[in-house]
This record gives sequence, C-alpha cells and structure tokens, in this order.
Amino acid sequence: MEVAESGGWDFLDWLGPDTSACVFHRLEDPNDLAHAAAVSRSWRQFVITNEFCKSLCLRICPEVASFTRAVEVSESPPVPALAAPASGSSHDAEKDHRTYSNLGGALVSSKSKPFVDCILDCIGASSTDRFPAERMENTLDPREVVGHRPSYWSSGGQYDPDVPESLTYRLRSNLCIVDEIRIHPYKGTTVLGNPIFSSKMVRVRIGRSKPSRGLAEVDNQTVIADENYVWTYTSPDIPMRQENVLQSFKLPRPVLCIGGVVRIELLGRTHKAFNDMYYIW
Repeated sequence: MEVAESGGWDFLDWLGPDTSACVFHRLEDPNDLAHAAAVSRSWRQFVITNEFCKSLCLRICPEVASFTRAVEVSESPPVPALAAPASGSSHDAEKDHRTYSNLGGALVSSKSKPFVDCILDCIGASSTDRFPAERMENTLDPREVVGHRPSYWSSGGQYDPDVPESLTYRLRSNLCIVDEIRIHPYKGTTVLGNPIFSSKMVRVRIGRSKPSRGLAEVDNQTVIADENYVWTYTSPDIPMRQENVLQSFKLPRPVLCIGGVVRIELLGRTHKAFNDMYYIW
C-alpha cells in the first residue's frame, strides 16, 4: 500500500462512509466522539452530519427521545454577524451536535459525581393520617425528631395491605439526572412491639406535569391525579428492607428527568397499628 505524500490516508476515505459509520456507532463514550470530531474538519463534519452524539445520548438515556428540539441559551447578547449566516440546516446540525455532546458528557460523568439532593419541595401525598403532624413535608428533613417531636409522614390506614401509597415531589430543575432514591422507614415506637411501618416494594416514576394542568390546585387529590402527568420513566419494583435505616434504591441506570417531577410509589404494607389497620410511615 502506498501512502500519500500529504502524510497518510484519511480513515474515512479509506473505509468509506458506511463502514466508517458502523465504527463510529460502536463508540460508547461521548468523550471519544468529541475527540473524533476534533481530529479534522472532515471528521467533525462526518460526526455532525450523522448525528452520532444524539444517537449515543439515546442509547445511554432513552428519555432523550422526548426532546422536540434543542435550544442554546447564552448569558451574553449575540454578536452581530459580519458575514452571511450559515444555512439553517447546517447551523441547526452544529447546534444539535454541541447540545448532545454536552448532554452525553453530563450523563456519563454523573455516575462518578457525589450525591446531590435534587428535591425542591412536596407536591402531594396520596393520603395522610394526621395532618399536619404527620404531613409529607416531614420527609424533607432527615432527622427523626425535630423540636422534641417525631418527624415522619404517615399514610392513611387501610384494612387491605395491598393498597399502594405515593409521594410526589418537585425537583430543583426541569432537567435533572436521577440515579437513586433514598428512603428511611420509620419505627413505630408508640406501637406494641415497635414495628417498622415500611412498604414491601418501591417504584419510581419520573416525568412532568401536563401543560394544560397546573400544580397549584387547592385539592390535593387533583394535584396528584395521575392524568395530570406524563411519566417518561417507570422503574422496576425494588424491594424495601424492614429496617429503620436510610435505604438507597439505585435505579438500573441514570435517568434524565425532563419536567422536574418524581413520584415515589410505596407498594404493600407490612404492619398494623392498634386500630387493626395497615399504615406506611
């Protein structure tokens, strides 16, 4: 094989576009695609034209399919163009490449970042036993006792142990990466035997409220009604240990929350209170 005097063969020209695309599609790290796009102008254009960064984001995080378009936000005002702008399709392709390249890097790097609490406030609970003493807002404080008073949320009582409960929260941003939920079952020290009123299983739903619906209705059941939300991710059912400790429920993969709403579903009840009804604390 003869090598061109210019310094060598271009990998893309040598393999051809179809085989080259197959090779690029095998890259699993967004950083590798970023490095490939920096090799030369032809490589960068090949990466952008074939939307490799977007395809990789979809493989890492299927919720990306919910995006309709990408919008770049700049803190500084745009600089007036001195020449004719690029064509719309070329400009959009460049913008999408930057957006999905940054998003892919964030999705991968989130696995190694320290724990950050994403919860901003409470939207509503499916039920509450004694309001306000056992209200949902107590779950935002990790302490079991606040101001000499027990601090926990309690569901309403049910004779059927299979009746589920849910807690719905608003996150700090409309775009968050969630990879685990932490829950601390409460130990009933005022009940004979000091049982732990945990659920049997935990399920996590992630999504957004529907545009035509607000989250400020006065009726709690209207606020949390399932028809008011679009759930873009639902986890498998994860077992909860019957232990009075902070438990971590790791999702199978980091999930991109688009819309800033998380619902914790508590499935199955384990203990009765003195009134012969089942609760979750």
